[in-house]
Amino acid sequence: MSIKVVKPGLFTTVQDLGRWGFQSSGVPVSGAMDPFSLRIGNALLGNAQGDAALEITVLGPEIVFGDERCVALTGADLGMKIDGIPAEPWRVYKISAGGRVSFDGVTGNGCRGCLCVSGGIGVAPVMGSRATHTRSKMGGFEGRALKAGDEVPCGENYPLWRLAEGFSCPADLRPARAPDEPILASDGPQVDAFNDEGLATFYGGTYTVSGEADRMGYRLEGPEVARSKPADILSDGICCGAVQVPGHGRPIVMMADRQTTGGYTKIAVVSLWSVAALAQRMPGESVRFQRATREECAAKLTEFEGNIARLEEFRASYRSRNQYWRWV
Repeated sequence: MSIKVVKPGLFTTVQDLGRWGFQSSGVPVSGAMDPFSLRIGNALLGNAQGDAALEITVLGPEIVFGDERCVALTGADLGMKIDGIPAEPWRVYKISAGGRVSFDGVTGNGCRGCLCVSGGIGVAPVMGSRATHTRSKMGGFEGRALKAGDEVPCGENYPLWRLAEGFSCPADLRPARAPDEPILASDGPQVDAFNDEGLATFYGGTYTVSGEADRMGYRLEGPEVARSKPADILSDGICCGAVQVPGHGRPIVMMADRQTTGGYTKIAVVSLWSVAALAQRMPGESVRFQRATREECAAKLTEFEGNIARLEEFRASYRSRNQYWRWV
């Protein structure tokens, strides 16, 4: 009940929905950069939506399965192949014992995919989560990205797991992530530290993702944001999507592996939906912020919850039909 890593890919880690409840003790949340794709992948398989999966960045690994499993790739299309045969994202495939999964690399929009496995990835949880935080070497597989020769344990397959084979997520239930989609953000806790010129620049300018962008924060290149107060403040809590503006005037959007506190003014907070969309952009790609109310940001999340509930219903119906035809 394990996966053997033949080639690790560019940066492949074990992630779930994060290590919540310990930020007051200085423990980062971590978790999937695109948690919506993770949840859909698990729902396709009949897993619990928070089960751990392999988060793959740009260039995926080559892995061999030790037993029969179903798998689904969600998020970016990374050119997945099963035993050398191309396999679509957002669809469930059955893998035989000894089956090999490989990736050719990004073939469309996005740069991160979640390879979800029936039964989930079965590494030991740390503080209730299997998420990897590489800077502190916490969680996941030995607290690090995978490397060749690793044998990553899988959880026990759920009952009727085989009946998910062939199930596909309808196109209208998949997250729509256009490369020019504006990033929704509402005013941050120190928005009064920025003057009208700075706010107009932030919400009206075009930025690009820096080569220094990573799981901790997306540093952006572009016009400097003018301020009316100093950049430094007494450190306070950092939430997912907080947009810090240090003294150099260029925004940094805090992501899954963010620190728990920070001492720079925060002009805005990006919606969780748009954090996931931003996580799918690679260095050099453009970013535009759109000012939104909290209600507008919440509406995206409400829509997603409705969509994934529909997906769960479709999967249950699909599984029932498969079970019927196996008996007749």
